[in-house]
Amino acid sequence: MGIENATKIMNYISKGGKEYVCVMQVHCEYDKEELTKIIKSFEGEIYQRPPVRSSVKRRLRVRSIYDIEILDMDKKLVLFRVSCDSGTYMRKLCHDIGIIYGCGAHMRELRRTRSGIFTESTNLVKLHDLSEAIYLYKNCKDETELRRVLMPMEYATCEMPKLIIEDSAVNALAYGAQLAVPGIVAYQNFKRNDTVAVLTLKGELVATGNALMDSKELENAKKGIVVNLSRVFMQRDIYPKAWKKHES
Repeated sequence: MGIENATKIMNYISKGGKEYVCVMQVHCEYDKEELTKIIKSFEGEIYQRPPVRSSVKRRLRVRSIYDIEILDMDKKLVLFRVSCDSGTYMRKLCHDIGIIYGCGAHMRELRRTRSGIFTESTNLVKLHDLSEAIYLYKNCKDETELRRVLMPMEYATCEMPKLIIEDSAVNALAYGAQLAVPGIVAYQNFKRNDTVAVLTLKGELVATGNALMDSKELENAKKGIVVNLSRVFMQRDIYPKAWKKHES
């Protein structure tokens, strides 16, 4: 969940890899060894058509299943953990496993345990925790819990290559200018068309965008646009205006 300006970056997070813990019910008595073999065969690239009840067009598409770990098998229920691409439907995965086995199966329960860099075991919190933190802040003037559950939006750019820019370039980008070579102070390795994050010297997120050159080209470049900005997060006039108006 993003708040205010941070809602702009949630799209990047939602595209990150996912992990689920799923309960599947098989529609018949099954042989554990045979069913395990079928479930593991879904690791790798799979073709999947979104289910009828979905918010996207039902076109056949390719998704990657990175890992399936079977946690328990009890009677007709199978508990397993799946690490996969964003946009992989667990409901459809269970359905397809049932078809391959020959008697059908469906998803009984599902819990998402990871979304991109956010995991249940590290930095995810429940809405109940957030609600309590807000209550303490509003009624007791205690912001300790609020600071624990809220994370800076820069956290969401952890998996993106970073470019650090001069303070004098920040406000120009906030006003819609593109990022040119002279404004860049430091950078990580990146490729052309990579989604990159542009940060200030203090580590504040200025913008995200698509790289128009790779870091090796940038190494020898003296001028030119490096990043085509797609989202600007820095508000205008937080940093001083450094460009000059053309005199008529």
